[in-house]
Amino acid sequence: MSDKKLKNPEYFYNRELSWLLFNSRVLSEARDKQIPLFERLKFLSITASNLDEFFMIRVASLKDMVNADYTKPDISGMTAKEQLEKINEETHHLVSQQYSTYNRSLIPLLKANGLKVIEKQEDLTKEQGEYVDRYFEDNVYPVLTPLAVDSSRPFPLIRNKSLNIGALVKKKAGTGKREELEFATVQVPSVLPRIVPVPSKDPQERNVILLEEIIERNINKLFLNYDIVKTCPFRIMRNADLTIEEDEAADLLKEIEKQIKKRQWGQAIRLEVEAGIDKRLLKIITSELSIKEEEIYYIDGPLDLTFLMKMYGMSGFDHLKARQHRPAAVPEIPEGTSIFDAIKKQDILLHHPYQTFEPVVNFIKEASADKDVLAIKQTLYRVSGNSPIISALAQAAENGKQVTVLVELKARFDEENNIVWARKLEHAGCHVLYGLVGLKTHSKITLVVRREEDGIRRYVHLGTGNYNDATAKLYTDIGLLTCKEAYGEDATAVFNMLSGYSEPLSWNKLSLAPLWLKDRFLYLIGREKENANKGYPARIMAKVNSLCDRDIIIALYEASMAGVKIDLIVRGICCLKVGIPGVSDNITVRSIVGNFLEHSRIFYFENNKEPEIYCGSADWMPRNLERRVEILFPIEQADLKKKVTHILTCELEDTVKAHRMLQDGSYAKVDKRGKKILNSQEEFCKEAQQEVFREQVQEIGYGTSLSRRFIPETHISEEE
Repeated sequence: MSDKKLKNPEYFYNRELSWLLFNSRVLSEARDKQIPLFERLKFLSITASNLDEFFMIRVASLKDMVNADYTKPDISGMTAKEQLEKINEETHHLVSQQYSTYNRSLIPLLKANGLKVIEKQEDLTKEQGEYVDRYFEDNVYPVLTPLAVDSSRPFPLIRNKSLNIGALVKKKAGTGKREELEFATVQVPSVLPRIVPVPSKDPQERNVILLEEIIERNINKLFLNYDIVKTCPFRIMRNADLTIEEDEAADLLKEIEKQIKKRQWGQAIRLEVEAGIDKRLLKIITSELSIKEEEIYYIDGPLDLTFLMKMYGMSGFDHLKARQHRPAAVPEIPEGTSIFDAIKKQDILLHHPYQTFEPVVNFIKEASADKDVLAIKQTLYRVSGNSPIISALAQAAENGKQVTVLVELKARFDEENNIVWARKLEHAGCHVLYGLVGLKTHSKITLVVRREEDGIRRYVHLGTGNYNDATAKLYTDIGLLTCKEAYGEDATAVFNMLSGYSEPLSWNKLSLAPLWLKDRFLYLIGREKENANKGYPARIMAKVNSLCDRDIIIALYEASMAGVKIDLIVRGICCLKVGIPGVSDNITVRSIVGNFLEHSRIFYFENNKEPEIYCGSADWMPRNLERRVEILFPIEQADLKKKVTHILTCELEDTVKAHRMLQDGSYAKVDKRGKKILNSQEEFCKEAQQEVFREQVQEIGYGTSLSRRFIPETHISEEE
């Protein structure tokens, strides 16, 4: 089949609609009655947070295209206007499902388990009413700023994602000439807790009410000379996609700071209002914000369900949550051992969050204090709010080390955070780079240069996830620690490219985007196709967050047509179609949605019984392969290759959290009938703990016989 035929739009899904399907899979976790109640609250909160970002970036981008009369279709043949129409339809359905889940399932179950959410102020008892009124006067009233709209006071600027209460008000009789209805609004303050505990007569039941209900109940106290005719909460979403003219910016840091401020006041693209809103009130809001009817979401319940994450954090309900996983120690780095000594013995594979992120933090900490370390170089895309890595880098510079840090200022929604860290590092004496013009530096790499008895040795950490100790407890990622000379040479070349204009003639081990990585993937996929054509064993297993690059998809189709068995684990967007007769018969696609966010990128190529395995920072997306600095690194040590292969095969056998793509593009949970019940995330948690225990048993000299008494047989291989 020709390349032209394989570019047929019918062979591809639209990326935005595919993303909505992913959010539906997250919502399915909130609807799953087998999952602990509070975990279901968490998943529902995540769907709301995901949808906010989707509108602020993806929907906003499509609206910009429509406004610019951009009519070129995407790989699925849809124009921006057609995509928006379909997105509006699908999103309204998704929001309806969100609130059906909240109202019909979660709220009754919360009450049955001792937590009553008082949904309307009318449901308060007399004593509770008196309590919330005092709470309003003591804690809320001093913070509020009521804003009236009249000839001298224009319609206020409503902040992006803020929760507000709109009101129709009318001057009271006896206060002068009676006037027509006027509009007023008050922002629900984000500095106060949204979930407010309320006393209950029943000691077995805890009552809570949302802050906006308390404000609505007492809103008359904010407009003393007015009668309140109608009130209604509303919330808007604005275009938050930054437009940065990097080529023209004299100072990138200052330019990004300026653009961040504009994010609050971008074009309004979505309006959420309470179902049953007064039509007069709605007309004023939509007119002032230039909102169209299809952009209005009538909500049957509280606006902005992200508050459920705060509810998840409430104490006293641990029995309604999943058991907390404690990351296991890394057996190759015993407590008290120098991390450099451990790496010299062997390459070390880290599997987060099943294994602790501490070795990565300690790698920087130990380097910052080690008198023999001469230089530390690192890329930072996202870090935590109180990052120990930032502190260690700053300390290293103060200790006289040569410290170079690339802080990616364009990391979306982390721009402000990264600006703060960049300035702190500069003040400490680090050389701070702000990335490359026109590209985001998304690679995860650290290089430590150390002087040792036999000369200079370079230690390298490569990863699939960010240097963020907080998300490392929630995201599944792979890291590699090595001091192999070939990796060290390549790491040095990476930083020389990022800090200057030096480009190596060739690479030893690493492949980089945007110049070489896509061609590398196409070569590896093509090699499997050629092997299949020759009758050699050929297989591809790949795990990515998203797959929407047309060239990669076409290469996979061609490999499938040659007979290559291809198993893909794609968490989110997938524009590839399975089951196209004669094209993708040999391709399967799975998506795993569990307690941890699947974030690692792993690639397995059979290579005629000489498997090559890679990990990296890049997804199979045009932006990763063509507009970002990304790194792909090989896993070569035999035992580590076995571990990474096991990760892939275990996830492909998941029968609990895996959703399988069907021929029509929808997803369904994997059929468990006749199969072993396997939750891959829980399995990795067990294995990480058992690996530590096995190592401890062997250390004290009892050998395998004792370990067999304590470790289930299913986890002991014949070789062990």
